[in-house]
Amino acid sequence: MTQQKNLNPLELWKDFYNQSESYWSNVLDEKIKEEFFSEWMGKVLETNLLFKKMLDETTESYLTQVNIPTRNDLSNIASLIINADSKLDNLEELIEETTTNQVNQVEMKREMTRVKNDIKNLDSKLNEIVTLLNEKSNTGNAKKTAEKQNK
Repeated sequence: MTQQKNLNPLELWKDFYNQSESYWSNVLDEKIKEEFFSEWMGKVLETNLLFKKMLDETTESYLTQVNIPTRNDLSNIASLIINADSKLDNLEELIEETTTNQVNQVEMKREMTRVKNDIKNLDSKLNEIVTLLNEKSNTGNAKKTAEKQNK
């Protein structure tokens, strides 16, 4: 007995695990491929969906009775807040436009006053020119009349 066989429990467990995993893997693969499994899985899913629907309805009913907002209530409030925020933004833009227009109107009034003053100045200068031209014309006519009388 010079060669002693070492008994390693971890190796034994690993071998057992690999063999059983491969066996059960083959068995489950075959069962999953059968139509019966698909039907069974469909029924399980239907049952889960019915349970979820019942749970949702019960929860919503309970929350309504104890006067606590539901997810739908919170989403409706969020929607209302978003709409109010949008309207507020529109009002801010309208106020800014109105303020800008008012500033433009004030500037326009100033410019109109300047234009009126310029026109008044031009009018007075034109009146002076017309007066001078009339005087010059009158003196020219007076000279012509005097020359005609002298002749």
